Amino acid sequence: MALTIGEIATQIGAQAVGDISLQPVRPRQPDEAGADDLALAMESAFAAQLADSSVRMAVLSDGADWQALGLKAAILVARPRYAMAGISRLFDTRTAGAGIHPSASIDPTAELGPDVSVGPMAVIGARAKIGAGSNIQAQVFVGDDAVIGADALLMPGCRIGTGVRIGDRFIGQMNAVIGGDGFSFVTARPSAVEDYMAAGTISASMKPDRHERINSLGSVLLGDDVEVGASSVIDKGTVSDTRIGNGVKVDAQVMIGHNVQIDDTTLLCAQVGIAGSSQIGKRVVLGGQVGVADHVTIGDDAIALGMSGVTSRVPDRTVVIGYPAVKQETFIKMYKAMRRLPMMAEKLNMLHKRVTNPDDKS
Repeated sequence: MALTIGEIATQIGAQAVGDISLQPVRPRQPDEAGADDLALAMESAFAAQLADSSVRMAVLSDGADWQALGLKAAILVARPRYAMAGISRLFDTRTAGAGIHPSASIDPTAELGPDVSVGPMAVIGARAKIGAGSNIQAQVFVGDDAVIGADALLMPGCRIGTGVRIGDRFIGQMNAVIGGDGFSFVTARPSAVEDYMAAGTISASMKPDRHERINSLGSVLLGDDVEVGASSVIDKGTVSDTRIGNGVKVDAQVMIGHNVQIDDTTLLCAQVGIAGSSQIGKRVVLGGQVGVADHVTIGDDAIALGMSGVTSRVPDRTVVIGYPAVKQETFIKMYKAMRRLPMMAEKLNMLHKRVTNPDDKS
């Protein structure tokens, strides 16, 4: 059933004005919106586009003159991006699951809570437990002894490994893998990497050796309200568990290595890679393509800007950038100095000529 302007405003905690009984069909950006759409025009540049349009309903920032824009109704919001979260949730058209598809393979010992739906070709292993209201879509795999909380959404192709434990309201996007084996190998004799780490050089006598696998005996533990993006991977721990806190949001194509510990409400943007046994604090933001070396600690509320390479400890509330990552203010000084290098080199060459050939007047 369509929501009215008044009902939308109430549900997102905003103010509705004008004819609040109007029912928008869908939200649209202003240049694409029609008479039955809800134009999202929270920025002044977008709002200006409404004056000569057929739009009757819009979302505007607090204090906007909605009547001067020729609107019949408006929703006024104090924090536009936060309002977007509520509006997008209300208009999300993805349908809930519809029972158990006949092609799904569910082990007889698995436990499914009330109102769980399982899509075509999904596989649920022995002794797995899935909480009430969860939506397991097509070709999802849930391994033996895995536990998933209530109201989960597992999109097509999502893979949940053996023994993984996940809290409530989890979202696993397409082809996400939770509980893959860690990347751990060892050689019978010390390898070139071990040699370098111990002595700072690689011995000339180093020869190729067979890599023996260290199996992953731990698992993955995810808190409540975690989301993992498409084609992202979280590896199992070697002995103890890899742990992801409540409210952590993982973008697409992110790699989280074995035994990593990530605290609550941290954000990991696309193509982040975190090597084994690193510890990431609360409310941390790692920008796109950030790399974190193994056994590194990043403190609470820290930010690593895009493409940073974090190789050492980052204190709380610190913004870092670059490779190796340094404080942002230090990086800016270094960058300014680097831009002056050609001029400095030219001056140095000129001074060198004067010193070595004082009679040269050129």
